[in-house]
Amino acid sequence: MYEGAIQDLIDELGRLPGIGPKSAQRLAFHVLQADTADVTRLATALTRVKELVRFCSVCFNVAESERCRICRDPRRTDETICVVEEPKDVVAIEKTGEFRGRYHVLGGAINPLEGVGPDSLRIRELMARLSAGEVKELILATDPNTEGEATATYIALLVKPMGLAVTRLASGLPVGGDLEYADEVTLGRAFEGRRAV
Repeated sequence: MYEGAIQDLIDELGRLPGIGPKSAQRLAFHVLQADTADVTRLATALTRVKELVRFCSVCFNVAESERCRICRDPRRTDETICVVEEPKDVVAIEKTGEFRGRYHVLGGAINPLEGVGPDSLRIRELMARLSAGEVKELILATDPNTEGEATATYIALLVKPMGLAVTRLASGLPVGGDLEYADEVTLGRAFEGRRAV
């Protein structure tokens, strides 16, 4: 459509997840109209993230040093590990302020259609962490979808012989939701996870 540098930028932006052709075009023209200082800051931030950010050697969360800030925090308990799919899931759980244990980021979920099997995830590293014997509870906080459920089930079966308490995050109705709009699976989970009042 366009030529030269602007088309190259549109093409590169279009390769980002969740950015379609129209969004890529809109972003490219925004960059074109932005102040040079703003564009330079963006370019610097992109370069710095590739140079400085890595995965934590313990839990595989994002970090700028060998270990992430959560793994370095001595106030956290080593007795509980929360297993999540991606680093963004760590952020979501941290925002609640409810969890004071450690994390393990798998790097995805089992998805045979996409060619992602257990060996593609950091399950081997999780098992090595669990074999140290300090962990008493493993919380499976994978997404409540087919891939997340398959991953949680697979890990639960692997861990069962170790005698650890294995729990799964509750799922069900959102606060402020209406029963009539809930799908059968969500409503069923809400019934399974009900608690005394």
